[in-house]
Amino acid sequence: MADVKREGGGLATAGAAPVDGGGGAGTARLLLWLVVTALGVRQLVALLRLPPGERFLDLEAWAAFGGVPRPSGELYADGGYSGTPFAALVLTPLKRAGEQGLGLGWTFGTLLLVVAVGVVAARALPRPAQGRTVLPAVPVAVALLLLSLPVRNTFFLGQTSVLPVLLVLLGCCVTRDARARGALIGVAAAFQPALLLFAVFLWCTGHRRAAGWTAGVFGAAAALAWAVLPEDSAAYWLRHPAGLGLGDPAEVANQSLYGLVLRLGLSGPVALLVLLAVAAVVCHVGLRRAVRYAEDGQTLLAVALTGCVAVAVAPVSWQHQLLWVLLTVAGRAGRGASDRYVWPVAVVLVMTLPARMLLPNMELLSPVRDNILLLTAVAAACCVPFLRRAEREFARPRPTVHAPPGASRLRGVPLLPFWRRVLTRPNLLLELLLIRVGYSAYSQVRMAAAGSRATAEAHGEQIHAIERFLLLDIEHRVNHAVFRTGWLEGFLNFYYTSFHFVVPLTVLGVLYVRRPDAYRWARTALGFATLLALLGFWLYPLAPPRLMPALGFIDTVHGVQDFSRPDYGSLTAFTNQYAAMPSLHFGWSLWCGVVVVALAPKLWMRLLGLLHPLFTVCAIVGTANHWVLDAVGGAMVVAAGFGLVHVLAGPRPRVRTGAMREPAPQPAPGAGPVPVAGSGQETGPVPEAVRDGATRAKGAGGGEPEAEGEGGRVPSPG
Repeated sequence: MADVKREGGGLATAGAAPVDGGGGAGTARLLLWLVVTALGVRQLVALLRLPPGERFLDLEAWAAFGGVPRPSGELYADGGYSGTPFAALVLTPLKRAGEQGLGLGWTFGTLLLVVAVGVVAARALPRPAQGRTVLPAVPVAVALLLLSLPVRNTFFLGQTSVLPVLLVLLGCCVTRDARARGALIGVAAAFQPALLLFAVFLWCTGHRRAAGWTAGVFGAAAALAWAVLPEDSAAYWLRHPAGLGLGDPAEVANQSLYGLVLRLGLSGPVALLVLLAVAAVVCHVGLRRAVRYAEDGQTLLAVALTGCVAVAVAPVSWQHQLLWVLLTVAGRAGRGASDRYVWPVAVVLVMTLPARMLLPNMELLSPVRDNILLLTAVAAACCVPFLRRAEREFARPRPTVHAPPGASRLRGVPLLPFWRRVLTRPNLLLELLLIRVGYSAYSQVRMAAAGSRATAEAHGEQIHAIERFLLLDIEHRVNHAVFRTGWLEGFLNFYYTSFHFVVPLTVLGVLYVRRPDAYRWARTALGFATLLALLGFWLYPLAPPRLMPALGFIDTVHGVQDFSRPDYGSLTAFTNQYAAMPSLHFGWSLWCGVVVVALAPKLWMRLLGLLHPLFTVCAIVGTANHWVLDAVGGAMVVAAGFGLVHVLAGPRPRVRTGAMREPAPQPAPGAGPVPVAGSGQETGPVPEAVRDGATRAKGAGGGEPEAEGEGGRVPSPG
């Protein structure tokens, strides 16, 4: 992070040194800037294609497009404008521009501000470790900013929220002069009063002159606005203190502690006491941590944490003001190399995706889902254990254990060194987030892939004709036999509706706990199979037998249907009834069977694992939900999924004996050989972490099992 130096009473920053990665780095930089350009153009086109009245809503409320400009004293009359009087004063000259001209200028100006924030933030990142190459930080930072919800809302609403962030970053991470720093942060606070908290931050870090200038410039800006716009200033500071009451503070868009208290249903003195107590704790803990990281030389992280505290304790903090949360990715949390990605990935997901994609639409989870941005800000400010620069893992995280390269087990199938197979257990929080986001994306793509009824029925006729030619058209006979057998119909209906998700999730859970070495292999194969299935849904919408008119199939699960408007209860609006080829009901069940057969130590376990795909194929055919060829398609995408994992990551290490546990940490370079865990033999200096891991493994049951690959042996996860 940026180094903190007590020179001239200010925070001096040492930006990231440029990394010369050769031609590869130059190509990566060019590609990233092309991505940034595409994102910027997309944002501009999407915004300007909206009709007037649906874009620049806050800007229009201030400028009064299409009507008489607001007279003095009526800036906050209808609650449409939520900015400060100083912001209105600064932007007054822009009222002379027409709507189209102001919209274009505003959008391009905001784009430039976003790029400037990305440049300043990237330059404040820590220098890369010697000998390492990193992706160019500036285009990555700008791309993340453009994708973030606060920036997208800023474009859509026509807000000034990016400018205060840039001013604070310039004051804390660029300038060394106390007066310039105070002036920049003071002007930022004049746009967003909650940022006056940075004066406290400066005071606590020993930059009291800059803190005084911040307070003075803020007061001067407010006084100037009061002199020019006295009635509007009185309305803002007296009737709506710091914006309180401009808009409904209980709306989900208000991601502040005050909004959280209101959404929880608290009111009166109890709500006030709870709010003051929680805000005091957040201020104390958050500012204390920010000061500590500033003194540690991590200025960008300290600034981000202070901004998170400011938006949390402010009376109102709209979504477009929460850009500080994204800047907390500058902190390094996690002592292991694989854990280092957990916090950045979680923050990026929270800041770029709608909350409904991160958490299921369940009443129990609504307090978390509706306040997820606020909770992330509070967690960053008060809870996340970011590493300090003096800690060993800050620059050298604990290495990840990989399997050695091995030869292909399939003759004629080459292996691509795309990634190395990881043997350690992944972070649980990150896995849950990725699974949830992946399934949400899968559901949306599956819904978007719905074709027309005529196309789906035509494809159904094609499949039926192919099956008749291949003598596989058994669906009608099986379906009617099931319908005539009451107990069998009930069993297959229950199996079809109940085990599609339960069994794969159970298998993943068992692998995560018992077989971390194989978890990633199985999970990645399942992901590839699902992605390939989405291509099938998109390219070949297919009506299942139960939705084929005149063929006489019976929908045993949902009963007789109107083919033009099928009804499946509460799931009707959330399912694509023509996503039948390939069958993921059978594909996922076959994946479960393959994993169990490959990994289960007992014969009876393997036989039990094979029952699930057998029952599933009987259920999908007997209930008329799939054709036989749909099951064949499901088997093909599963085979392709395992094949892709084999080609990209190499063969799965074979277990020789015993249940496998997670491997002990590996030594740092030059630390000496690692003893065989549990053998009691040490042939050289051994790091304490490895020695402790070996001791624990020995106490847990003696010698370590080994994982054997085609290219040799590696210590198995212990």
